[in-house]
Amino acid sequence: MSKVTVIALLKAAPGAEQQVRAQALSLVAPSRAEAGNISYQAYVHPEDPSAWLVFEEWEDRAAFDAHLASPHLTEALAAGPGLLLGPPAEHVFTAAG
Repeated sequence: MSKVTVIALLKAAPGAEQQVRAQALSLVAPSRAEAGNISYQAYVHPEDPSAWLVFEEWEDRAAFDAHLASPHLTEALAAGPGLLLGPPAEHVFTAAG
């Protein structure tokens, strides 16, 4: 199994910056506690509080897929359309070699 690295880019809708901040930060602890998580960190752009990057590392694709089905993430994704300008731009990479 190959390690999986995920980069998700999010853009808060105008006026929803604080809600997106609270939601992004609320996902860190439960995601880090999930089986197979190596790291999970949310970053906000220093000059644009509406721009977020979430950097995740998982032991394998199965662990990442379980994360996608986790209650805390599915709840956050369900709230996304009202808080974000569009769906998160998610880039999934696997370790080479």
